[in-house]
Amino acid sequence: MSDGDLAAHLADVAGRILIEVRRSGLFSAKALGKAGDQTANQFLCHALRETRAADGLLSEEEKDNAERLTQERVWIIDPVDGTREYGEERPDWAVHVGMAVNGTAVLGAVALPDLDGGTVLRSDQPRPLPPAPEKLRMVVSRTRPASEALAVAERLGAELVPMGSAGAKTMAIILGQADIYLHSGGQYEWDSMAPVAVAAAHGLHCSRIDGSPLVYNQADVYLPDLLICRKEHADQILDMIADVKAEIAA
Repeated sequence: MSDGDLAAHLADVAGRILIEVRRSGLFSAKALGKAGDQTANQFLCHALRETRAADGLLSEEEKDNAERLTQERVWIIDPVDGTREYGEERPDWAVHVGMAVNGTAVLGAVALPDLDGGTVLRSDQPRPLPPAPEKLRMVVSRTRPASEALAVAERLGAELVPMGSAGAKTMAIILGQADIYLHSGGQYEWDSMAPVAVAAAHGLHCSRIDGSPLVYNQADVYLPDLLICRKEHADQILDMIADVKAEIAA
């Protein structure tokens, strides 16, 4: 099985496991997220150690192992991105399975198990992007939209689209449901690595909000901000972000 096939298969199976955990009806809303996270994480980590034993591994739900810092190929996974949405049976949660090589997000699969009976988007099987509408749409957090995102959306005249997980937000651009994902409220490597790999493979711009590269498999896995959008909009949005940050600092 190729790395791309493996990533997609693992994300798909983990998503179906999570659906079954939820369907069991055994967990309260608070306990469901923890049960789903741990169950999916066990499957993903055991499967990767069985099939790609020579590679490094970083998971949100696994104790970090510094050995990964010495390895070129490192799998980075998030068993449930959007725990609240998963528990609420909304479609905007995801399973992230991706691989960074020498710090770059090169491979990713993002499963959206509650979307259309289960959808997996892959970096190795890009699809044509729908054309951008005249009025751009920006995905933002359902509960805590970033101040920079709100300010840039206002300047662009963009429509705000509240959504849950980082993976769902990124895939919304590929699926034609949005055009910009600007986040500055704090994230970790597992929140964005697989989605960034998929987005980049589809020809989207992916960077930090200052325009610098997104670098993975670092000792400090905190990666607080990102911009994902169509390449033709990137320079304008980055300039707006810089202006907004300068105004805030003044």
